[in-house]
Amino acid sequence: MSGKLNLDKLDFQIIQEMMENAEISYADLGKKLFVSGGTIHVRIKKLEEQKVVKGKKLSVDLKALGYDIIAFIGIYLEKSSMYDTVAKELKKIQQIVRLNYTTGNYSMFIEIVCKDIQEMRFVLHDELQKIKGIERTETFISLEESINRNVVVAPR
Repeated sequence: MSGKLNLDKLDFQIIQEMMENAEISYADLGKKLFVSGGTIHVRIKKLEEQKVVKGKKLSVDLKALGYDIIAFIGIYLEKSSMYDTVAKELKKIQQIVRLNYTTGNYSMFIEIVCKDIQEMRFVLHDELQKIKGIERTETFISLEESINRNVVVAPR
């Protein structure tokens, strides 16, 4: 993507509506926003080309599939210059669902999803601790997720 984004009110409304319900048809969304389904289609394509919209995801109840452990792990690096190398290795671990480069106590913060404590132990002991550049980790197990929502991008 090059240059400045040129988004208008309709673009933001489309983004907001699609974040709330990605299954809505372009025709139905067009009716809701008082434009044609074709206009919605063209706008979505433009947003995809500008990398504002990066596909659509299915929301899944992980607990229903047997994933009982969600944990957050703060990672201390030996040197901050090792971030790219460590991030590349972390991407290989399938249980990691989110990775952030952070300020504060940790160099990196990850979120993992595991079926049980044994799998979490495997990730912590057999995977993370073997990555060159990771000095140590600190783990926080999530007991409950009370809020999980999108940012509001368009005025209501």
